[in-house]
Amino acid sequence: MFITEAEFQRIYDANAGPILGYLAASTGRRDVADDMLQETFCRLLVQAKSGMEACDVRRYLFRIATNLLRDRWRSGEGRAFDEPDETGATTDLDASIDVRAMLEHLSPRERQLLWLAYVEGMDHAEIAAATGLGRLSVRTLLFRARGRARKFLSAGEELR
Repeated sequence: MFITEAEFQRIYDANAGPILGYLAASTGRRDVADDMLQETFCRLLVQAKSGMEACDVRRYLFRIATNLLRDRWRSGEGRAFDEPDETGATTDLDASIDVRAMLEHLSPRERQLLWLAYVEGMDHAEIAAATGLGRLSVRTLLFRARGRARKFLSAGEELR
């Protein structure tokens, strides 16, 4: 039995924000992330069964989104572009940490791993389930990604 409309709405409301954030951070493009979010939930509708546990659905959605990201990177469409600042946005250059710039200097996989670990709060096993990597690989790759991020952010501190 497939999921009902009410179940789908509940799943969408609970997961669309985190999935969109993950896709936007990984691609660097909000328009692409929106399209990929829609595709993620379309695939869920086609493949999901009624009665899935909430944590299983969440992992499944991140897995779908990760696979869509991989397909995009393999096709060579994985380049981000700079989006203009929002109108009226002001920044305190002395106090800000340019996370977007830091993310742009990381590889797509590093962005992906950091997002899942620090924004979504996933542990190594959950990241492994979402990405298809081994748990020990996640640990090693996440360690390297943190090191590269730290190096970039430290260089920014020296410039201020």
